[in-house]
Amino acid sequence: MKLTEDTAAGVVSLVDDDLTVLRSMGRLLASDGIEVRAFNKPEEFLAHASAHSVPVVVTDLWMKGVTGLEILARMCAISPRPRVIVITARDDIAARVTAMQIGPVAFFTKPFDDEQFLAAVHEALAQARHQPLTTKTWKKG
Repeated sequence: MKLTEDTAAGVVSLVDDDLTVLRSMGRLLASDGIEVRAFNKPEEFLAHASAHSVPVVVTDLWMKGVTGLEILARMCAISPRPRVIVITARDDIAARVTAMQIGPVAFFTKPFDDEQFLAAVHEALAQARHQPLTTKTWKKG
């Protein structure tokens, strides 16, 4: 079944191969009233995204099998205006530049400020509901 933009508009897809991070991020988003669809295998997320509307994605950058850069590129190929937030534990300048050229909504280096992260997610959700796309970068505090 293909989700419509209206039914999926408030759902954030969370992609991370680290189950601890996936659960923690899922709880953080849920605690702020955000509905989460979690994927610990990037390939499963990509299969889901090819068949369903995915208005906002939060993805780790470095995962086994498929990287966050590949997710970002594939989302741009299958979705007219994907809202992708990239998170990473490694501050890799080349990966950051590459990601920013592809066009994420935001890029966070762990550890990051929860409030800034939640604000970026809410902004991405709002963009998915008709606001223009913007790009922001946050670094470690």
